[in-house]
Amino acid sequence: MIMAKEAKHVNKLTLLSKGWNAVFVIILFIIVLLVLIPMVLIAVVSLSSEMSIANNGYSFFPSEWSLDGYRYLFKTGDQLADSYLVTIFYSVTGTVMSLTAMTMYAYVIAQKKFRFSRAFTWLLFFTMLFGGGLVPSYILNVRYLHINDTIWIFLLPSLVNAYYTIILRTFIRTTIPDTLFEAARIDGAGHFRIFVSIVLPLFKTGIATVGLFSLVSRWNDWFTGMLYIQNPKLIPLQTLLTKLQNTIDFLKQNAAIAGTPDGVALLRTLPDENMRMACTMMVVLPILFAYPFFQRYFVQGLTVGSIKG
Repeated sequence: MIMAKEAKHVNKLTLLSKGWNAVFVIILFIIVLLVLIPMVLIAVVSLSSEMSIANNGYSFFPSEWSLDGYRYLFKTGDQLADSYLVTIFYSVTGTVMSLTAMTMYAYVIAQKKFRFSRAFTWLLFFTMLFGGGLVPSYILNVRYLHINDTIWIFLLPSLVNAYYTIILRTFIRTTIPDTLFEAARIDGAGHFRIFVSIVLPLFKTGIATVGLFSLVSRWNDWFTGMLYIQNPKLIPLQTLLTKLQNTIDFLKQNAAIAGTPDGVALLRTLPDENMRMACTMMVVLPILFAYPFFQRYFVQGLTVGSIKG
């Protein structure tokens, strides 16, 4: 009888009434709108004419629609397609390579019986506190490794991320009990068999979470291409769009060009704000398709190790 009363009391505390449920649904709906409205505005502005933007500013209902921003981007021809292919290749390939290396490293340092577990963890943590900096890394990549102007510059320097590796180590220690490892060793399984047959299947949430972060980080990287790449065939998408936007800004701000009749005519034909938004859409839309593949494990991965009330 007492236990039934306590259970009923707990249910009253933990279960929300219909009114509070409605309030939370409304709050979540408002949050979703706050996230979606800027994206919709960016899409609409990218399809607006420069004259409409100049007269009315950013608006959901432009006075004139135009595809000039996208036309200017597609005038780059094969360069845009090459940049897309290069970015997709090194983002996907680099993410797979990084996850392979980091999960193996995380598995090793997650083993409590491994003698040098603390030493390897400290070595990993040390790189988070003291980095070599831009100049030493540039000298290493260009003068000694000779990977500048090659696809390897996008893959090797960012192969292992210390922060992500520590997250993966935490995932392993909090989701997989040590008794499971012991049982596998008793059955004669080696470390590689344990890693492939036990750790990876139970480790999907951690891999998906870190994989999504790694993929987005690689996709948004423009600085590496700007610093190391000269070959047009290897220019990533972010770097290409940044160069296009810088070119337009230079032409619009150059008083010498704007002061001539030909310069004025050129500036009138160049897109500005709508091309900025078109660049944003070209970058954002592909990465949005990656989220459904990770969504199944993403929320679970973020809540691993949390305290249940």
